[in-house]
Amino acid sequence: MTDSKWWQRAVVYQVYPKSFQDSDNDGIGDLKGITQRLDYIKKLGVDVIWLNPIYKTSNIDGGYDISDYQAINPTLGKMTDFEELLHKAHQLGLKVMMDLVVNHSSFEHEWFQRSLVKGKENPYRDYYIWRDPVAGHEPNNWGSFFSGPAWTYDEASGQYYLHLFAKEQPDLNWDNPRLRHSIFEMMNWWATKGIDGFRMDVISFISKPEGLPDAPQGAQALYGDAGALVANGAHVHQYLHEMNQEVLKKHDWITVGETAGVTVDEALKYAALDGSELNMVFQFEHMGLDGNKNPALGKWDNRRVGLPELRENLVKWQKALAGKAWNSLYWNNHDQPRVVSRFGNDSSKYRVLSAKMLAAVLHFMQGTPYIYQGEELGMTNVYFKELADYRDLESLNAYHELVEQEKLVDKQTMLSYLQVHSRDNARTPMQWDDSRNAGFSEQTPWLQVNPNYKKINAAAALEDPTSVFYFYQRLIKLRHELPIITEGKFELMPENEGDHAVFAYTRQLAKQTILVIANFTAEVVTRNYDLPHVAKTLVKNYPDDQKEKLRPYEVKVYMYED
Repeated sequence: MTDSKWWQRAVVYQVYPKSFQDSDNDGIGDLKGITQRLDYIKKLGVDVIWLNPIYKTSNIDGGYDISDYQAINPTLGKMTDFEELLHKAHQLGLKVMMDLVVNHSSFEHEWFQRSLVKGKENPYRDYYIWRDPVAGHEPNNWGSFFSGPAWTYDEASGQYYLHLFAKEQPDLNWDNPRLRHSIFEMMNWWATKGIDGFRMDVISFISKPEGLPDAPQGAQALYGDAGALVANGAHVHQYLHEMNQEVLKKHDWITVGETAGVTVDEALKYAALDGSELNMVFQFEHMGLDGNKNPALGKWDNRRVGLPELRENLVKWQKALAGKAWNSLYWNNHDQPRVVSRFGNDSSKYRVLSAKMLAAVLHFMQGTPYIYQGEELGMTNVYFKELADYRDLESLNAYHELVEQEKLVDKQTMLSYLQVHSRDNARTPMQWDDSRNAGFSEQTPWLQVNPNYKKINAAAALEDPTSVFYFYQRLIKLRHELPIITEGKFELMPENEGDHAVFAYTRQLAKQTILVIANFTAEVVTRNYDLPHVAKTLVKNYPDDQKEKLRPYEVKVYMYED
């Protein structure tokens, strides 16, 4: 690959505004708080900030239920606060990517409120998906991703409306060209504000199957798996081509689609290098490897995935998209547990080592890396012990359904699952220093701060030249300096197939080679990859190099020329 685009060389830093920095001491993060911390983000060296939704919201699902796409959530600030944030970010050379949530809106959105009036003469009725009852119940067997049925009955009109998520998040009807036009108008309105792109929430779900048939249902599953039918629908690429023509191609933006259920073949369409749809997609296969074997329990489990399975999936995506489409690289985000707790080792002995190892493994792959706030500090899962500590709608609904209603698991087992997989693990407040509430707020935060903030915080990291922060800073700098990281060919080391402890791969461009060797275990192992004597070390997470000997969670990255 040659003549790479700016977003292929970029690194993105994700900010969850509610948990980043509270400037007005109401216990909730806000836009002014983000502005206050832009220098910190700039110091890390990233290129783009991705903001989770900052729009006016009913606040049922962390801002992913938008009641006005062209207004700011008053809890986070005002439009002038956003404009100030955007201006200062641009002054610092940072781009700002917004979160686009258009599979569904809030039930309080003007469009939905207008759609409540049944009748062909009401243009807004067709902005959403309304259906008559079937035999006195829901139109089909689809389940909501947040538990329960995916349909809610409206007494006034005698019909059901579809919501793949919470009942307060009705799905928009993308088959309606007027709806699509309204969305594209809104996107272009934000373009005039000067934003630098969109991350598109569950964009792979926007095209529903014709006739809305029943979904496959496992023997123990309560509802049909709607995801199996709505992901990558028949018209999704048509709609994204149209979006590209009407909005995206007019701007030098970064665009990424959250594409649940995406396959390699579909990703080659969404993220094709011809630029006809999006720049890249988030695929979820590596995030689902540690889910429960019982489909009725979905992702809820406390088991760990083995390295062979994880490596196989990451390698598959590296190889399949090479030269044809573009990868997004991520370990965690606002919906996923902390990476050092999930794939590393968050004990005091190995947390820093494994956080650095995981960072290097990801950042030397081909694709655009995403860093979730606190990842650069090695922040960990919070391990709440009581249900009352949780705020996440998905976690609370799952507990009530699986423990209280269906009695599929007992209380303590489910709590152990929440400790591993709850989205609140990622949403605890950013750990800035060792003062009260980790420097996030002077008031009690909306969600408890992780108790380990006294030791794990940004102030301590910035004082320690061997911290996880400076390791990430080094990785970002290397990506900016070395074209091989963007353009080089990815290959798994042949002898690495089936290895349960070590992940080793190369990147190659012309005569240059980068070799990444990572020990995913707490054991000392020995591996020999015939490293040339001329190889120089790019990064390592131990102060010395014991050659073939790999210590717990050790990573070594070399570069050499043939």
